[in-house]
Amino acid sequence: SLGSAAWSDVSPRKCQGIMSRMLTLNDIWHSESSDYSEAEVLPDSFPSAPAEPLPEFLLEPEDAFIVKNRPVQLRCRASPATQIYFKCNGEWVNQNDHVTRESLDQLTGLVVREVDISVSRTQVEELFGLEDYWCQCVAWSSAGTTKSNCAYVRIAYLRKNFEQEPLGREVRLEQEVLLQCRPPEGMPAAEVDWLKNEDVIDPSQDPNFLITIDHDLIIKQARLSDTANYTCVARNVVARRRSSTATLIVYVSGGWSSWTEWSECNARCGRGWQRRTRSCTNPAPLNGGIFCEGPQVQRITCTTLCPVDGGWTEWAKWSACGTECTHWRSRECQAPPPINGGKHCSGSMMESKNCTEGLCARNKKVSIEHASHPLSPGMGVAVYTGLVVALLLTVVMALGVGVLAYRRRCRHLHGDITDSSSALTAAFHPGNYKPPRQDNPLHPSAPPDLTATAGAFRGPLFSLPQGINDSPHKIPMTTSPLLDPLPSLKIKVYNSSTLSSLELPADMGVGDGEILSLKSVGTVGREREFHSHTLSREPGLSTSATLGHLGGRLTIPNTGVSLLVPPGTIPQGKFYEMYLIINKWDKTTLPSEGSQTVLSPVVSCGPSSMLLNRPVVLTLPHCAQLDTPTPDWTLTLKTQTHQGAWEEVLTVGEETLSSPCYLQLEEECCHVLMEQLGTYGLVGQSCPPRPACKRLQLALFAPRAPCLSLDYSLRIYCIHDTPHALKEVLDLERSLGGVLLEDPKPLFFKDSYHNLRLSIHDIPHNHWRSKLLAKYQEIPFYHIWSGSQRPLHCTFSLERASLAVSQLACKICVRQVEGEGQIFQLHTDIQETLPPHSPLPSGSTCLPSSQVGPYAFRLPDSIRQKICASLDAPSARGCDWRLLARSLGFDRYLNYFATKPSPTGVLLDLWEACHQGDADLVSLATALEEMGKSEVLVVMTTDGDC
Repeated sequence: SLGSAAWSDVSPRKCQGIMSRMLTLNDIWHSESSDYSEAEVLPDSFPSAPAEPLPEFLLEPEDAFIVKNRPVQLRCRASPATQIYFKCNGEWVNQNDHVTRESLDQLTGLVVREVDISVSRTQVEELFGLEDYWCQCVAWSSAGTTKSNCAYVRIAYLRKNFEQEPLGREVRLEQEVLLQCRPPEGMPAAEVDWLKNEDVIDPSQDPNFLITIDHDLIIKQARLSDTANYTCVARNVVARRRSSTATLIVYVSGGWSSWTEWSECNARCGRGWQRRTRSCTNPAPLNGGIFCEGPQVQRITCTTLCPVDGGWTEWAKWSACGTECTHWRSRECQAPPPINGGKHCSGSMMESKNCTEGLCARNKKVSIEHASHPLSPGMGVAVYTGLVVALLLTVVMALGVGVLAYRRRCRHLHGDITDSSSALTAAFHPGNYKPPRQDNPLHPSAPPDLTATAGAFRGPLFSLPQGINDSPHKIPMTTSPLLDPLPSLKIKVYNSSTLSSLELPADMGVGDGEILSLKSVGTVGREREFHSHTLSREPGLSTSATLGHLGGRLTIPNTGVSLLVPPGTIPQGKFYEMYLIINKWDKTTLPSEGSQTVLSPVVSCGPSSMLLNRPVVLTLPHCAQLDTPTPDWTLTLKTQTHQGAWEEVLTVGEETLSSPCYLQLEEECCHVLMEQLGTYGLVGQSCPPRPACKRLQLALFAPRAPCLSLDYSLRIYCIHDTPHALKEVLDLERSLGGVLLEDPKPLFFKDSYHNLRLSIHDIPHNHWRSKLLAKYQEIPFYHIWSGSQRPLHCTFSLERASLAVSQLACKICVRQVEGEGQIFQLHTDIQETLPPHSPLPSGSTCLPSSQVGPYAFRLPDSIRQKICASLDAPSARGCDWRLLARSLGFDRYLNYFATKPSPTGVLLDLWEACHQGDADLVSLATALEEMGKSEVLVVMTTDGDC
């Protein structure tokens, strides 16, 4: 036996060094044996046997893991082997801990030895250091020793928490999907499986799945069937862990089908609409996929030629009496002829009758004889007398027509002087002074003295050079407050084809002289005549004023529409009669097309041929909802050409240096800086992906007078949330005898293709009955969104049980389908005369319709000039007009102002327009103070009203 003391000095730490150490021990053992053999007496003879080979391991110990507290068994088997021992961590295992079994190999006759040992958790945990617990077998034979591989024994475990768990996702169809999973730390390392709805995923069965070496799951192309719950499962010999479930949703975004064919025009006669539709079914959105972007319905205008039914012309004269004793007359279906599918004339085209009053029927021979002889003397006289009378009537009628034409011509050529009020009320036509005829002895040719007339006149009188078609003596007169009364003004009108002059007092200042020395272009008269025929100037929808170099402001009260003409816009010495008109919806073509919607009233300002030295500011109210953090609107300003077509001027946010206008957008109105007068309107359309909203107003009206019948009606109007739209409905209801019951309610109307639904509820059925057969009424979406139907309303017709019923209480609900809504709580006495309820529309002020000269501006001209002189020049520190634009919020497109001779002046003009009615100089002074312009503040404090 081998003593353990001989091996105690040798304890290698590495299995690779054990072999050399054991060889050294083998040499020591042989040398000791030789020493013992010399000392002892050897036997006389030795048995002869073949030399044994080195031991060969038939079974080597394998790595093992201790699960919980269960020990592991290490086993090795070698042949031929006289001894086998385990050595763990460089130390020999006690011989008593070995379990040895010995057998004989039947084939080779060699001894086969097998040894087992048991390693506990305590042994492994007692090992200190960085190395793992290892064991190795050493086998001996007569030929030498052989060592096995090292087997490592480790304590098995698996942590509970995953290092990374898969996360749920929403992916589109056919998109590549990556679900990541990092299993918990463990010994041995955990194996990972993926579960799809609790079924194990096998990539060999479904090649669309791929599990990477890092345990991530890849879905190459997401299918609808891949919508499921996915779980990552980690397992080893100790435990099995499940990650949180990740839900994968494969969605399908909608796709439009092809457009249908255009429908027939819905109007049998005149202007109508054609529509075509498409559906979001190619494919249909699924699992929360995005709905198709764009309109589902397209509409275009169409014009159907109206069918005209034919009409008969007058009967022609009777023909001569024929041989058959009949004469004929005819007519044609040409008054008018049937066109465009109209009905043909009904009746006969020709008519005949007996021309001898039946004589031919009684005695045919007599009729023939009379027909062959000339007329009798009596009949000839009658014929000639009729001809003479007809000729005289013709002459008298011709003379009458000539006299009427002559009198009309005289009335056109000779008239009286009209005062300024009649000139303004007659659609801005100038008053005409017609001189007396030269050949009339009652009216001498000396110039009349009009001093008395001029003395009673307020405002300037002036003459204009004549246009081609104008009378040479037209003197426009206005009540403009440009000047104070001039009692000493004398007007001398000379009968000349080239001049109408004004004689001014000698002591008049130079400024007044400039104001009254008027020279205007010859096209003003022609434009005034053109617009007076084409534009609707109804009361409350228009205003006008005569403006010159000092500028002014035109305002249509209670509509939010105004035109600011800054000083210096009109050339020095020239005056124009400027106008501002809101076009009625039924008398103009709308600027919207396709999915666009009208957001402001269509406004005309002119004359359009004016040459402007600087931009004017047109203020338009709009109904676009703009308080969202993301832009939902694409806003476009359009202008109407002389041919009536609409053209885009600019799109907000897409301005370039060639843009002729600048648009300053506010929540309820917009201000347009422009240098060309004309007809303008603001339109918009939704900017994907979010639908835009329009601000609407809901106004409830009822009869103002006491109800004397059993029937009673309530009307609800759906209008744009602009002052002009509310004013239009109030005027309409006033003419119908209606009264507004309460303040209009706001409603946000989305571009969602859903109709507006109106319904009435909580009617006391024992006293009232609704005549509405359906549960609700609806206003089509497109009628509201297009803005072409004005004004839109629904009527709820009610009937009371008896005349004694006077109280009405109910609810009226108005909402957009799948959108917002409002509720009217109504409680009224229908037997009383309702008081008028006319709220002032939002954004309106009590400003006069026109302001001329310095009175139209809040900022004095002296302060304006000093601010411009201080900020127009570029500053190296950036403290110039650009900083002022940022302080006032006018910096959306600075290049527009940079192209102007005085950028600061244009900014101040825009500030005047934005603060109409509440232009407090404090806001401007605050902006200048933040810029450090103290010298300008001193001027504003001393000269202005700060």
